[in-house]
Amino acid sequence: MERKTVIVSAISLRSGGTFSILQDCLHQLDDSRYQKLKVYAIVKDKKLFDQTFQRINFIEIDGTAFYLKRLYYEYFYFKKLSRKLKPHLWLSLHDITPNVVAERRVVYCHNASPFYNLTFKEFKIEPKLGVFKLIYKYAYKFNIEKNDYVIVQQDWLRNTFQKCFDIPVKKIIVAHPHLHFPLISTTPSPDKDKTFIYPTLPRVFKNIELICGASEILVNKGISNFKVAITIDGTENRYAKQIVKQFGHIPNLHFIGLQKRDRIFALYGETDCLLFPSKLESWGLPISEFKLTKKPILLSDMPYAHEALGDYDWAGFFNPFSKEDLAEKMKHLIQGTIKFEKHLRPVVSSPMSNNWHELFETILK
Repeated sequence: MERKTVIVSAISLRSGGTFSILQDCLHQLDDSRYQKLKVYAIVKDKKLFDQTFQRINFIEIDGTAFYLKRLYYEYFYFKKLSRKLKPHLWLSLHDITPNVVAERRVVYCHNASPFYNLTFKEFKIEPKLGVFKLIYKYAYKFNIEKNDYVIVQQDWLRNTFQKCFDIPVKKIIVAHPHLHFPLISTTPSPDKDKTFIYPTLPRVFKNIELICGASEILVNKGISNFKVAITIDGTENRYAKQIVKQFGHIPNLHFIGLQKRDRIFALYGETDCLLFPSKLESWGLPISEFKLTKKPILLSDMPYAHEALGDYDWAGFFNPFSKEDLAEKMKHLIQGTIKFEKHLRPVVSSPMSNNWHELFETILK
């Protein structure tokens, strides 16, 4: 009996959470239970993958060098390749629905920024986001109705996709990321000050200024026994530069710049509390990471944050548009008077999967 062919297309994935999702996907397909499948992975660089894969056939194509070249691959070259390889399933792991011939077509959509309501002030600070938002929304829409399934990471994204692109809900699968994290060695800080951390990139929707404004409120009230580490240093872009210029005089704020992943996990072990004020996320990876410490988390009262947090006993929510609300929550944590209520994972209706095996059970049928 001829083996069915599966093609996983990921020519633009090379780092971060999306690359981890690709790795997990391929490790699942490399498992012996899928030995009846012939699996091809189209990737940017074969050297990014270890030698443990036994059943994956890698095809190397760099889809990051030039965006128009990537569109050529997605809409022209892949059609020729699909006719040659005759896949049962073509799984595109990077948002765009390619023009291919396959019995089953599935696209995994990571990026939530096209659905962010950008203010004029934010557009002036980060105009590229406005352009990206416009282009990407059309890129999402093109060919999307040709998929058998669209995969998103959260329920709010499913609802958004259904409204924006008129896709039947039964064709949108919510797939919570199932990522592997290193062990965190929890070392109490010798410092008597309460310590907070916000691991982030300098994007306007990351809402870094809210933490800075809340810290300024606390200092002005005479509360100074705390420190906040934020992973920007002001050199990255206009937004970061503006943040550091406006709030760099506050001694409690430490702009430590981008950190390697192992250093971030070391900092988690030393830190008392995670702050997560972002106004938009497709998931919110630091939330999942910091949960391993079983230490307090203060986060935006947004749908993505509730779903990413899941079941947890040590979290509090604040209004992501109110520095006063965050300052109050930080004050109670600093003074040891904060009270947490048990948070339960929101119920997500089907189709929904918790791992790649469950996902392939659905999309390979």
